[in-house]
Amino acid sequence: MEAPSRWYRAIGLLAIGALVLGVGLAGCAKEKAADTSKTSAEASKDVAKAAPGEAAKAQQPEAAPSPKFVQPLPPGNVRASHILISYKGTPVTEATRSQAEAKKLAEDLLVRIKNGENFADLAANYSDCPSAEAGGDLGPFPKGRMVKPFDDAAFALKPNQVSGIVETQFGYHIIKRTQ
Repeated sequence: MEAPSRWYRAIGLLAIGALVLGVGLAGCAKEKAADTSKTSAEASKDVAKAAPGEAAKAQQPEAAPSPKFVQPLPPGNVRASHILISYKGTPVTEATRSQAEAKKLAEDLLVRIKNGENFADLAANYSDCPSAEAGGDLGPFPKGRMVKPFDDAAFALKPNQVSGIVETQFGYHIIKRTQ
């Protein structure tokens, strides 16, 4: 069995400190700024009494948690997100906008992306694809999995690059290659 990580150790020390101070774990989350019954030095001494071997570690700042782990892609795959703007008559849609309205909306969104707006937020708010719930993230996919115009555009992009408007039988896409 592997040793507990620094993160779990830090949580354990916080819990011990909270119990020593008599606030319990629930009180730890609802700490009141006005409660100054113990200084941080007194609290550190209490933690040292409860867990002598950990006192020095408790006073050292913990390293920030590592950023979200990004799983490497299988060979020949890309990872992309997209915004799909469909229109009346495209397959698998409930859209009621016209094709011209859809194209105009896609163009407006592309301008907003180029002006620095968050791609995932725009996807969540405007995309007609179920992937909107995940900020447009489609996950990794191999060449040939998507319809040809989409596939060609996604594989032509470099990571973090955004396509122009790509038209498929499903509507208008804006694609961002994420890996």
